[in-house]
Order: sequence, then C-alpha cells, then structure tokens
Amino acid sequence: MASSTPAPGSQEEKKDHWTTEAYQNAASFVPKLATKIVQWLDPQKDDRILDIGCGDGVLDIEFAEIVSQGQGHLHGVDSSPALVQAAQKAARDKCVEGKATFEVLDANELTSKAGELQSQRFNKAFSNAAMHWILRPAEKREGFFRGVREALAPGAVFAFEMGGLGNVSEIRAALLMAAGRRVGLDRAQAVDPWFFPDEVWIRDIMEQQVGGWRVDRIEREWRPTTADVGGVVAWVRIMAAQFIEALPEAEREGFVKEVVDVLEIVCAKPGGGFMYSYVRLRVLATKI
Repeated sequence: MASSTPAPGSQEEKKDHWTTEAYQNAASFVPKLATKIVQWLDPQKDDRILDIGCGDGVLDIEFAEIVSQGQGHLHGVDSSPALVQAAQKAARDKCVEGKATFEVLDANELTSKAGELQSQRFNKAFSNAAMHWILRPAEKREGFFRGVREALAPGAVFAFEMGGLGNVSEIRAALLMAAGRRVGLDRAQAVDPWFFPDEVWIRDIMEQQVGGWRVDRIEREWRPTTADVGGVVAWVRIMAAQFIEALPEAEREGFVKEVVDVLEIVCAKPGGGFMYSYVRLRVLATKI
C-alpha cells in the first residue's frame, strides 16, 4: 500500500503525499484485490507477522482479528506518518491494538532495525502493493531483501505482491511523455517512483545476489482493474505526485490535464468508467 517514495513504505523523497481519504478515493481496490496473496500468506492465530508497507492497515486489522484468537501478533511498518496514524486508529476502533502495532519506518531502513525486529521472531513477512515503490532506488534493493531476511526467524516465509513488468504501462508512458516534454526525459525518468520487475529478476536477487532465500512460488498476472470513484484524475494526483512536483508550479495543472485527457481515452470502458492495466507479481519465499 504505501512504503517508499511517498508511498506507503520508503524512499529518498520524504514528503508525505498520503492520506487515507485520498488513497481510498483513488485506489480503495488495492486491499480488496489482495485475496490471492493473503491466501499464500495463510495467516494463523499464532503467527507473528511483519507487514512491510502496511498503509492504513485495512488488511492488518483482518490479520489482527485472526491472531487475536491465539498467541500471534501483527507489526506493520510504513514510511507515511498519516497512514500509520490511520492504521493505529483502526486498531483502536476494532479493539485489537494489543495484537496489532504500527510504526513509521522507511522499509529500506529495515537493515538498521533488523536486530530489534529479529527479537520479535517473526515467522511470516507480508507486503502488498508497496514494493514497487520501495525498490525504486537501485542501490537499496539488495539491502531491502537482506533486511527482511534478517528480521525473520529461520524457516519463516515472505509473501508479497507488487507491480510486475508491464504494470500500468499506459499510465507510465503518458506520464513520462508529458513530463519529458516539460523537463526532459532524463529528469522524468529520475522522478519516476516505480520499479516493476519480472520473475527472473526476483529469483536472481533473492536466491543469488542476496542469498538465504528460496523462492517457492512466483507468478505474474495481468489484472485489469476498474478505476475508483475518484477516476483517473484522483489516481494521477496521488500516485504520480513525484512527476507533478518535479515540474515548475505554473505547469503542473496543465501536465495533469494533458495526462488525464489522454488516459480517459485510452482507459475508457465501453460501458462507462475506466480500466487500468495492472500487472501483479506475486512471490512466496522461505528464509533458509
């Protein structure tokens, strides 16, 4: 959900672009469409789960209700203070704050916290719709997987879903082209907040470059996704905030209009509404 770049989890840019209201208006479908990766995680009542890029805690409250039946615990981390506060409030509202804790933490800083997190002996780690933000800085990628590994007990599993190669390619092309015309393609690429890898890349970095992981299951799936109530413009304003802020202020609204006008043609559904071409990369790995 959020984690990195402003986005629910971590990154160089520390401005918090996220609010629960804006996120729900633009992409409330994110936790609702996580059914398959949650099945892979298979949360049980005695599990100690680390959620990386937990966002506003929608899925975490579901996990907390499960672990509340046993000796388990859920701990969520996210780089967005606003979303962490929302998650904490949700836990209080559902009376599960004793079983679900949250903290503001850049997911790329897990290595520095590994000892403290390791003491909690997590047997499962989870991430949904956050790692394509977290892994954007190339120099941070190995450290991220190392940090997750060190936070887990031996034999623990890591279930994650993120944008895969080809994810929202129509949106990304429109953003890069419109931003590139204004500040140059190199600058537009530099502020692009996402990294969408494929299965080969995941296996290589986890099993070979970092090591200590075994990838048990992996798949990449095209999942056409209907736009939320806020439409294309809401998605662009929150998800593509880095593109917008890289532009001179006088050009920002013109940029948004240009991108939205194009995408409302490309993404239009014959029966009304809009569709984004989401591609999901799902992984289940074991710490060995």
